[in-house]
Amino acid sequence: MRDLLLVIDMQNVYTPAMPWACGSIERCEENILKLLGSGIDSAFTMFLPPQNPQGRWKEYSAVNREINENAWMNELIPAFKPYVNENNIFYKSTYSSLHAEGLLARIKEYDRVVVSGVVAECCVLSTVFSLIDEGIPFVYLSDAVSGLNEKSENEAEAIVSYLVPVHGEIMSTEAYICSSLRRLC
Repeated sequence: MRDLLLVIDMQNVYTPAMPWACGSIERCEENILKLLGSGIDSAFTMFLPPQNPQGRWKEYSAVNREINENAWMNELIPAFKPYVNENNIFYKSTYSSLHAEGLLARIKEYDRVVVSGVVAECCVLSTVFSLIDEGIPFVYLSDAVSGLNEKSENEAEAIVSYLVPVHGEIMSTEAYICSSLRRLC
């Protein structure tokens, strides 16, 4: 089975002490790096504010203007930069990663998408729903996804759990490595 690791929005703004800090981002980063080190094919998304926001996105852009205008906050976390190239980085201005130009076509080259990144209760959950709508199987990595806090992270995972095993699976990074990458654990 050919899997694609989807790393959703692992940007500086979600790191500790930043405005949108996610509670378990350091654990999330560590587990994603384990997978990237295994040689799994990967795709990265980055959320960038809409250029011409419409509807509620106008208010969103106004409220978050300082973050949107800070280039450093919008960059990928430095540890991921060695794994990124022009063929595996995709930019989006909505919550679902599948709205990033070219990403859906890339995903369709694989049998399954391994979901990781931030924010569990927002972009990650929206992406999972989009994968389901497209009929694409997924693995939700419970310890490679971070939410704003433990409670909301657990709630997002609970929502995903209602959709398995029909549409996908929930696994830890270690379980995924042992079963899917066939490593001895």
